[in-house]
Amino acid sequence: MSVRSAHTEFPLTERQLRNRLTKATRHYWDLRRGQASRQADIGTVDKGTRGEVTGGRHLEGFTQLIVDLVKRSGFSSDEIRIGSRLDLPGYFRPTKQWDIIVARENRLCAVVEMKSQTGPSFGNNFNNRTEEAIGSAVDFWTAFREGVLGNSRPWLGYFFLLEDHPKSRRPVSITSSLFTPMPLFHQTSYADRYAILCRHLLLERYYDASTLMLSPRDADGRYTEPYEDLRFEAWIKSLYGHLIGCQ
Repeated sequence: MSVRSAHTEFPLTERQLRNRLTKATRHYWDLRRGQASRQADIGTVDKGTRGEVTGGRHLEGFTQLIVDLVKRSGFSSDEIRIGSRLDLPGYFRPTKQWDIIVARENRLCAVVEMKSQTGPSFGNNFNNRTEEAIGSAVDFWTAFREGVLGNSRPWLGYFFLLEDHPKSRRPVSITSSLFTPMPLFHQTSYADRYAILCRHLLLERYYDASTLMLSPRDADGRYTEPYEDLRFEAWIKSLYGHLIGCQ
């Protein structure tokens, strides 16, 4: 298979990247509203906001942005797996489905986990998302240690989009505990706690890059990145740089 020529410098300007992210964010909310509307039309409305996400395609605008930049780094469509070809072996389970997999011949180059959350149940979903992020990474790297994911260390990235909502921005109390929680969690919102999660995932080397974006439900593609160290630009440049070296 021929290898496409790659841009060694990142191919998008800051403005171009912002425009692409705006389009992807708008597409996200359009899909969520559309999925909920379609279920209402056929009389199968899920509880809460679950009806907006059971279609499974709500982050596809971001997926296409990432795939486009993977291609620009020198990989062909045949080397990028999205959709239904996403299982990789695990250690604690036979396989796990990932959102994006980049592989060349027998070499696994990059893997991406993509998640999002909207209200109103930020608390319960935060715990679920935390357990998923940690568990998936531990399973992945243990499987790699055991040699079932090849010999070359792949890049593992975590992407998260959170609804910008008063309940996700407002500091919340900590449930009583037998022991005292770490001080950095006091007087934090769920957005802050997701930022802490993303930072700790990096500190513990569970992921090579982690990003957190916020967007209000009524926005026409508007998003914010309130945590400078978790901006998408740094995340995608980390992936792009790794793939340049994975030729």
